[in-house]
Amino acid sequence: MRKRYKPRKRRCPAPPDRSARLYVQIDPSLIGRFRFLLEAHDNLGIFTVVNRFKGVLLLRFSPQQRREFMEFLGSVAEAVPHTILHEAAQDDPAA
Repeated sequence: MRKRYKPRKRRCPAPPDRSARLYVQIDPSLIGRFRFLLEAHDNLGIFTVVNRFKGVLLLRFSPQQRREFMEFLGSVAEAVPHTILHEAAQDDPAA
């Protein structure tokens, strides 16, 4: 008789203590389009409007998905031109 195949247990990475944060500036008239594109990308992250007159957004996403989030920003750059203003540090409690 054959031995039954027993899959290895895979350890999941520990959940992060905080979300990664990124400040981005876009044209204020494109905030709705940006929200639509972000939600269409399987809710990769969420954002808060910091200044609606200047179009400054605070984007929050999982630090484990940083690469996917940056790819998303690159893919929507043509539809929603943006400028990255500041990337908040993980251990920065003020940001």
